[in-house]
Amino acid sequence: MTPTITAFENSPDRGQGLARDMRVRWALEEVALPYDVRLVSFAAMKAPEHRALHPFGQIPTYEEGDLVMFESGAIALHLAERHPGLLPDDATARARAITWLFAALNTVEPPILELQTAKLLEGDKSWSAQRMPLVLDRIRVRLKELCAYLGDADWLDGAFSVGDLMMVSVLLRLKPSGLLNEFPALAAYVARGEARPAYKRAFAAQLAVFTGQAAAHKE
Repeated sequence: MTPTITAFENSPDRGQGLARDMRVRWALEEVALPYDVRLVSFAAMKAPEHRALHPFGQIPTYEEGDLVMFESGAIALHLAERHPGLLPDDATARARAITWLFAALNTVEPPILELQTAKLLEGDKSWSAQRMPLVLDRIRVRLKELCAYLGDADWLDGAFSVGDLMMVSVLLRLKPSGLLNEFPALAAYVARGEARPAYKRAFAAQLAVFTGQAAAHKE
């Protein structure tokens, strides 16, 4: 059965590949699994029908037969465990790859999201200028630690895995800030992720939604 995911009808990232459905699209492309996409508006995301799929009224969701999931990390792990291509065969290596998936979401992403909150929601506060250096320093600490672990390796633990997919997705949120440029090894790591054919297909699919919406608005 072909799975169906949900995505923004009009993504706030304007097709930059930062919306979380991109992570699921990328995982689906890596495991070569065809999928359908149902686009939802911001209003529809908060409606009871969508909340039955995602209690917090967000995207993405994943439907496959009787299975309904939300949270991009959980969906990516589900796909990795059931299809070859995103987890190594060795049990110990699989455990490490899964560890890196959680590290991306629980350790590296929170301070990055804090930066976005500081810019978008707190930029007009009187204390914003004083807080911003603290936010940036917390991100730099994490990037320095990650960079030290990665060293000159191509990927976090041997071959590319779902852990790398999620880490690259998280780090991509920093591209507009320029912070990645301070860590050339991490910038190169992200570029390797973006160069993967599966990533390119997923990015093109998400971008097509934005360009299609933009064209419709001009008509």
